[in-house]
Amino acid sequence: MYNTKGEKTGKIELPERIFNAVWRPVLVKQVFDGEESNKRRPWAHTKTRGEVRGGGKKPWRQKGTGRARHGSIRSPIWIGGGVAHGPRNEKSYEVKINKKMKHGALFSVLSKKLKDKEIVFFDKLVLEKPKTMEAESILKNLRKNADIYRIGERGGKSLVAVPKNKETERSLRNLPFVSFVEPRNLNTSTLLKNKYVIFDKSSIEELNKTFNV
Repeated sequence: MYNTKGEKTGKIELPERIFNAVWRPVLVKQVFDGEESNKRRPWAHTKTRGEVRGGGKKPWRQKGTGRARHGSIRSPIWIGGGVAHGPRNEKSYEVKINKKMKHGALFSVLSKKLKDKEIVFFDKLVLEKPKTMEAESILKNLRKNADIYRIGERGGKSLVAVPKNKETERSLRNLPFVSFVEPRNLNTSTLLKNKYVIFDKSSIEELNKTFNV
């Protein structure tokens, strides 16, 4: 464990079920794709011939004009007509991910990151005042004193996973390569989008409580 000055302060005991799981890349990919798909919202929406304005009257009589027959100027083959087979906003991209799969992938990623030395543990990480400079100073100490490569910078995107604290969250908000999440809300896609994960003692307690370890 480290303190806010980047100095080693001791060791921490971790739950084996969460941080010593087998690496399962196929499961992780499956859950990641599902979580990303569940975030997708179908904004694109086209109107069919029944929704566009006008076109109630037959443009010309059926026979005798020498032209092709038409029933409405709002047919998809007319300019200004409806769209055939276009995107619709009622389409759902949701994918069901059961709890066992979700937890299995999450534990697998956390275990892999621990083996790759991409998880940092603090004894306590609570900022009393919402100051970005303080948060930046803590990350700078980790880079300098703990020799953690580019943590909190470009190429070292970091996820701070500590129990909810307004001051800590507000302090980290303006750092471009740092994000905040409560440990109970951790998911596979968030972990994979960040190189480093930062925990403290209370984070491990919350993980134990959330996953009944």
